[in-house]
Amino acid sequence: MARTNVGRGRNAELLMLAFAVLLTLFGYASVGMAVDGKVPGSLFGYALGFSAVAAAAHGVMRRFAPNADPLILPLAVGLSGLGLVLVHRLDISYKIRWHSAPGETNQLMWSGIGIAVCLAIVVLLKDHRLLQRYQYVMVFAALVLLIAPAFFGADTYGAKRWIVLGPLSFQPGEFVKTGIAVFFAGYLTLYKDALALASRRIMGFYLPRGRQFGPIAAVWVLSLVVLIFERDLGTSLIFFGLFVIMLYVATERTSWVVMGLLMFSVGAVVVASFEPHVHGRVAAWLHPMDYYKVPRPAEIVSDQAAQALFSFGSGGVMGTGLGKGHSDLIKFAGRSDFILTTVGEELGLAGTMAVFVLFALLVQRGLRAALDARDPFGKLLATGLASALALQVFVVCGGVMGLIPLTGKALPFLASGGSSQVATWVLIALLIKISDAARKPDPEPAPDEDDQATQLIRH
Repeated sequence: MARTNVGRGRNAELLMLAFAVLLTLFGYASVGMAVDGKVPGSLFGYALGFSAVAAAAHGVMRRFAPNADPLILPLAVGLSGLGLVLVHRLDISYKIRWHSAPGETNQLMWSGIGIAVCLAIVVLLKDHRLLQRYQYVMVFAALVLLIAPAFFGADTYGAKRWIVLGPLSFQPGEFVKTGIAVFFAGYLTLYKDALALASRRIMGFYLPRGRQFGPIAAVWVLSLVVLIFERDLGTSLIFFGLFVIMLYVATERTSWVVMGLLMFSVGAVVVASFEPHVHGRVAAWLHPMDYYKVPRPAEIVSDQAAQALFSFGSGGVMGTGLGKGHSDLIKFAGRSDFILTTVGEELGLAGTMAVFVLFALLVQRGLRAALDARDPFGKLLATGLASALALQVFVVCGGVMGLIPLTGKALPFLASGGSSQVATWVLIALLIKISDAARKPDPEPAPDEDDQATQLIRH
């Protein structure tokens, strides 16, 4: 049956965008009322600018992606707006307690740049399948960006994930996941049948052939290189997890997943045993309250993990209210991965679960686009992009909440940081393009000339 209703969902998208904008403005006003007892004077200008950006994005969607999933853009705008509110709220406390420079201006600028890049991709990228032609170029660029901090990066808070160029600094690892996802999608589209073959069965698992084991071994070694030389546990975990997930989706072989998890676990344990920074992260995860012991253990150098637990405990179910918490005690980290503690303390368990639901919906819509995609490359690429987003949210939130060791990655949309903002909006743009192609109506069948001639003869 031919697909109909061209451009369906755009009106629903407009309503949800308006709701996302209203929620953002309500949060902005709530912070002002809690801190100063009045609505911020800048609310009108803030509302005008944010509404204009959302309207422009919706206009581009109507013109260049009329069939895209109507949930993707509103979810991204809503999460980005929440991030702006949280950074604004923390700026107030940081200025009072630590006399630090505000981060809201940078967050506004980079959010605008990220949305502009997203819209540019939606306009200029006519077909997502064009990316398959440049899969080797993209993986080469991604690997250069991935390895560059090991040689040219600045050592920031124990990890070498930043490259500093004069007054500018960026995390190249934020862009790597998109390039790697494009390469994996192209590579697995071509060789998934060979990778699905098994040579022998051991303990109920089919093991891959030696020749097909090469790619996973290479990715394993590269993830360990990142972990050892850059001391970046988060990027290493996301990078390797992305490959294993896409490999399983392409081949449907459970043996690849088991082997991948075992290889990464062994490598992580070995690295954590002799790399001081990684060992310190593991020690702080296992014993967060040891920071307050006298004498303090040498490997635990920060109270951030303990303060995060205090924040979540103070928030309870409904939270203290925006602007009424003390998550600024976590200092600089409150604007990055620990920004989730502000949600937990001031919006409570209910607010934290709402944020998780928004991320889960965004990942689910990405996987929905993968299921609907008509080409193998689009299916694997959408799966990889949605999985990369899910993995990053998991490693950040899991670290902050004490489920896994801290990784230091930025929480997408919410955390302050230009690299994270732009890279995440690039990911959203590609999901929009894949969704638009997947939901595009089938063309009307061409008229049958023989049937037309028969009708003329009958008449």
